[in-house]
Amino acid sequence: MKKDKQGCDGKTCLLCRLSIKEWIPAVALHRKNFILNKGEMLFKEGDKVTGIYFIYEGRMKVHKHWGTEKELIVRFAQKGDIVGHRGMGGVEHFYPVSATALEPVKVCFIDMDFFQSSLKINHELLYELMLFYAQELQSSERHMRNLAHMSVKGRMANALLLLQQKFGFNKDGFIDISLSKQDLASYIGATYETTFRILNELIDERMIAVAGKSITILNEAKLLRLTEIT
Repeated sequence: MKKDKQGCDGKTCLLCRLSIKEWIPAVALHRKNFILNKGEMLFKEGDKVTGIYFIYEGRMKVHKHWGTEKELIVRFAQKGDIVGHRGMGGVEHFYPVSATALEPVKVCFIDMDFFQSSLKINHELLYELMLFYAQELQSSERHMRNLAHMSVKGRMANALLLLQQKFGFNKDGFIDISLSKQDLASYIGATYETTFRILNELIDERMIAVAGKSITILNEAKLLRLTEIT
């Protein structure tokens, strides 16, 4: 990770957008900007918490250990999203997850003391962060429910629909994020081999089409039916 000399535009992240104008000079003074290469880790599970990161450009995966050698992707983050917030609170202050760049990424770093001071001063920021935590908690609960009660095929269908909702489609009509089959497997809580087989089944049933690491949805209604838990 190296410093980004250009910095950010001061308009993209929650902190810049929701701080009162009198607080903006303090934000500019305290923020630090960094660049990560594809595959580079921003922080890893168990690291001591130093602060909060806002993504200015690029996409990241947030993941954690699942069993001894497996990885479970908790969420994907893109421009404007916050990462590192799961390290807030508690007694020990260690990151409970890891964050890794899926492509070249630019981030803005805010140390924890200043971020907590910002929350006390900027009530709109505090309110939006509270809503974000509530939404993420609901998302995490759904994710764990799906792992327990939904078939692997249903979890794959649900994952593709969520990716479509978050990232939309690119100009070629594919979901606008390129993921390896291993990352897909880690997102749905399945083995690589099972993920490969399920993808081929969805292709054969003309629910999706695949070109390399790119996926498009051909029949959203059928995918939705696969996500139903009986």
